[in-house]
Amino acid sequence: MTFKTITVIGAGTMGRGIAQIAATNGCKVHLVDFSQDALDSALSDYKRIFARLVEKGRMTEEETTHALANLSFSTELTEKQNADFFIEAIVENLEIKQKLFKQIESFASDTAVLATNTSSLAVTAIAGACVHAERVLGVHFFNPAPLMPLVEIIPGIATNANVTSNVRKLIDSWGKTTVLAKDTPGFIVNRVARPFYGESLRILEEGIADAPTIDWAMREIGGFRMGPFQLMDLIGIDINYTVTETVFAAFFYDPRFKPSFTQKRMVEAGFLGKKVGRGFYHYTTDVQSEPVKDPALGEAIVNRVVAMLINEAADAVLMNIASREDVDLAMTKGVNYPKGLLTWADEIGPAKVLDRLQELFEDYGEDRYRPNPLLKRMVREGKTFY
Repeated sequence: MTFKTITVIGAGTMGRGIAQIAATNGCKVHLVDFSQDALDSALSDYKRIFARLVEKGRMTEEETTHALANLSFSTELTEKQNADFFIEAIVENLEIKQKLFKQIESFASDTAVLATNTSSLAVTAIAGACVHAERVLGVHFFNPAPLMPLVEIIPGIATNANVTSNVRKLIDSWGKTTVLAKDTPGFIVNRVARPFYGESLRILEEGIADAPTIDWAMREIGGFRMGPFQLMDLIGIDINYTVTETVFAAFFYDPRFKPSFTQKRMVEAGFLGKKVGRGFYHYTTDVQSEPVKDPALGEAIVNRVVAMLINEAADAVLMNIASREDVDLAMTKGVNYPKGLLTWADEIGPAKVLDRLQELFEDYGEDRYRPNPLLKRMVREGKTFY
């Protein structure tokens, strides 16, 4: 199966990014959005982005001309936008996505593949609105799509294996790094990454360290590109909180994913991060709190957060969400972790990671800190992840 024509529905940041990738890689792309302003903005962005790429020597004038010629724009989704491959990047609302997929299926060819870029909804539930659920799957890009290398490929329960294989080959041909994930809440990255935020918030709430100190520790000692509070401010505290709430509810309120009251209060106060000028940091003043650069404190913070991340990565392997290789690849390529969490576990020593988790579990008595059975089994048998 070859995909020569792509229809992208949604001209927001993610949709226009996906359309740019496809057009740059030689596909004819229909970008559809019901807002003409959004489409006009997308075209303006493409001209600016392509000019910048030429200026940097990453594309030639001829290549950008071809890429722009591959793009067409429409405020209507009809047979005129028929394609080999449809991918939606619209609002995260199950009912709206299901309605859209029914509409697409009403005119799409029998061989067309339908994909969702959802980051938090069940692919199987979206596909459930279709007569032919076997041709529906999840293709989850990360923002900004043209720059971030990772794409999670998520087949639903009914997805045909050939559809999954062919779409993965397509995305690979676009120069992306693909990982295969089971259709469970958060897939790989948004599931495994929860403790990066959640445990950091817990450390803040306990008064062990303030946000600048935790961020300093995770960057300078842990090697992460950004600290958790910096990253929440950049993503949007409201968006990060909503993902946490969604994952928590989808896992039947498992304490591992329990949201933070601090984060909830920030959202209620309208302190949503960089986009509004105030979050965990103030962006309208040069006066900022300085971190406490205590190496012992910093190491304790990193050890606690990384142990929780490793525990979650081990659970993803235990529950067959993805292979251990894909879990590590997803976290390094999708959220720029300094190393794969399971590789990190082997470097630290699984027994040492387990000791840290058991100490937390004994101190707090909360299921949030329960060590993963796979990790315990590996330590008992003297094994490592690799």
